[in-house]
Amino acid sequence: MFEKFSRSWALVKASAGVLRAQKTLLVFPALSAICTIIVTASFFLPMAFTGELQQASRTHVSPGGAVLMFLFYLVQYFVIIFFNTALIGAVTIHLRGGTPTAADGFRIAMSKLPTIFGYAVISATVGMVLRALQDRAGFIGQWVISLIGMGWSLATFLVVPVLVNSDVGPFDAVKRSAELLKRTWGESLIGNAGIGVVFGLLIFGLILAAAGLITLAAVSHSVILIGVVIVLCVIAALMLALVQAALQGIYAAAVYRYAEEGVVGGGFDNALVATAFKQK
Repeated sequence: MFEKFSRSWALVKASAGVLRAQKTLLVFPALSAICTIIVTASFFLPMAFTGELQQASRTHVSPGGAVLMFLFYLVQYFVIIFFNTALIGAVTIHLRGGTPTAADGFRIAMSKLPTIFGYAVISATVGMVLRALQDRAGFIGQWVISLIGMGWSLATFLVVPVLVNSDVGPFDAVKRSAELLKRTWGESLIGNAGIGVVFGLLIFGLILAAAGLITLAAVSHSVILIGVVIVLCVIAALMLALVQAALQGIYAAAVYRYAEEGVVGGGFDNALVATAFKQK
């Protein structure tokens, strides 16, 4: 297990190397975050004023509230999948020796709009069903449903790379992602979890640093200094989140390319990847 983690960590560092070489990739998670905030506000602010938001938080949701929640899930997933497709499309160009621009990523995403929409419908449906079951389940049931949701997330880890590189529909993309997961499950899980753990630790360290700096600023009784510290910490947290999202996309693209083509490129050591992806 330690050897597998070491290999996966090396692949994560290679992903960071890709991001250093192609800083433009940060554009995609940044725009994704902005758009998801806009989508959330556009749905939940009207729902809050009309009372639908309070109704949606209850176990029994009105038909109108259910439709609104599904539409929210659909639009939110569409936005996230669209920008992930653009990100992984640009990463794929880099891995194949090209120099991608943001326009290249968006061009690839635009060419996949019907499939992206289809996958968003699937994701929204699964999300709504899992939420409905969780709202009605007891403690053990909620735990089981959470595991099912985790399993779905893992099974669809490579869906977007499949969509970028293959002319298939959303259902076939989910099926292909699950098949590839069986072959690369160790690296897919440990590498992605490794990114989460590292950035979780960084966020924790940032929180501790922020608490210390705010305390020092409070001692000075300077409202301006306290405000500056808070703003800087928020910006640092947002940057960490953007880098994490970009690395996860790069990692997924690298996992997919080697699983399908036997090579990665773009600064990845093929010998390292070859030992990481053994047929299971």
